[in-house]
Amino acid sequence: MSAIESRARHLIAAIMLILAGAVSGCAPTSHNPRDPLESFNRGVYVFNDTLDNVILKPVATGYRAVLPQFARTGIRNFFSNLDDITVLINGLLQLKLPQALSDTGRFVINSTAGVLGFIDVASHLGLEKHNEDFGQTLGYWGIGSGPYLVLPLLGPSSFRDGIGRLGDMYTDVVWYIDTIRIRNILLGTRVVSNREQLLDTEKIVDAAAIDRYA
Repeated sequence: MSAIESRARHLIAAIMLILAGAVSGCAPTSHNPRDPLESFNRGVYVFNDTLDNVILKPVATGYRAVLPQFARTGIRNFFSNLDDITVLINGLLQLKLPQALSDTGRFVINSTAGVLGFIDVASHLGLEKHNEDFGQTLGYWGIGSGPYLVLPLLGPSSFRDGIGRLGDMYTDVVWYIDTIRIRNILLGTRVVSNREQLLDTEKIVDAAAIDRYA
């Protein structure tokens, strides 16, 4: 069994457990129609937040302290370039042909002139960065988002987008790397890079003294 198939099986099992837990308590838990599973979601949020405070946030803070801005930007660009493959495929699935052509140009230019994507040459040439995933593709073809759902480890989502993340795994080239050590390093670096980008936003939320879950 390939690594991506194994990962997909684990995520499917996790989502099924989540859905089973949500359904088992399907009596309304919130007066907010957009968040009918609020009690369940808040519990998962507390778990995720605790994990973040103990592991992810300290690692992301250290990552920012050790690496200079230009290096962090280069790493962010590298993963963004890989993400353009998923964006391109979902653009095609949504019949956005001109956009898919533009995304193809972005990937080719950044992978070559941009040195594997570390430099975002394409944006400077006027090729806009788009955001498409399989959850959006499902929505394009008429699948409703379903209720708001906070997933363990993955965070805020919906029933549709939770399933959509499984589809995105099959277009994520990192999961096709055979060397487990390299694959895990790339996956871990991407998580830390994404978390580091949220450090400043988090300060704004804390300063506003609002309900972090909301």
